[in-house]
Amino acid sequence: MARQLNGQAPNIALPKGSIDTHIHVYDAQHPNLPGGPNIPNDAASLEDYQQVMKWLGIDKVVITQPNAYQTDNQVLLNAVQKMEGKARGIVVVTPETTEAELEKWHQMGARGARIMQLTQGAVRLKDMLSVNDKIASFGWSCIVQFNGREILEHASLLHRIKGNFSLDHHGKFLPPVKTNSAEFKQVLSLLDKGNCYYKMAACYESSASGGPDYADVAEMTKAVIQHTPERVIWGSNWPHVSGSPEQAPNDAKLLDLIQNWIPDESTRKAIFVDNPEHLYWRD
Repeated sequence: MARQLNGQAPNIALPKGSIDTHIHVYDAQHPNLPGGPNIPNDAASLEDYQQVMKWLGIDKVVITQPNAYQTDNQVLLNAVQKMEGKARGIVVVTPETTEAELEKWHQMGARGARIMQLTQGAVRLKDMLSVNDKIASFGWSCIVQFNGREILEHASLLHRIKGNFSLDHHGKFLPPVKTNSAEFKQVLSLLDKGNCYYKMAACYESSASGGPDYADVAEMTKAVIQHTPERVIWGSNWPHVSGSPEQAPNDAKLLDLIQNWIPDESTRKAIFVDNPEHLYWRD
């Protein structure tokens, strides 16, 4: 079965100028690096994703470095360049990355660094503050993914981040927690600082209750939206590489579900347009 790239449009149209803040792209000519997973069998290219953009009504995109390519950002940066200002990149930055490299990547459209504590991540939490120091002068943000169940253990580190950062994948609670838990209250505490964003993406990866409603993730996300709508963003997580193409969610149906978690049009515009614009297109 081929990956679904088009179909019936979402029932709820995205606001004009909507930004998808989390996708990955691959190039069949560039296999995975040691330490990373294999690239998808169909490669899931930028050209494939551009069809998805038309299907869903997306205007701009933030391309995130996949684990498959580890510290080699070449495929990502090439894709950002091809989008001619309609894309930004979240690259992998290591403690050894030079300022000259950061300057070059910035000119090519990079605007953030990925910190991935989970399996096969290229840069982990132990190096986050070092990376944060390197990117701060460029105005980049960190996107941080770890098992949200460990957030109390990592809280002091997260509170030390300079500049903006986002908690990836609904906080990636494995499994989700209740909104009265200490772990969830720590999410709200981070959001209240003013530099932390909550990224709605890949609810299917962490939900214990499962589809089609993903009620446990929905409960947390609705509470965050009510608490701090000005610091919520959305990402499709295309091409959904945690499973096969046959297992991937229907992107239009998933987008409709998530839009139904948002209470009104002004909040919808904030989440899909204004908040990601502020994070990634201020310059």
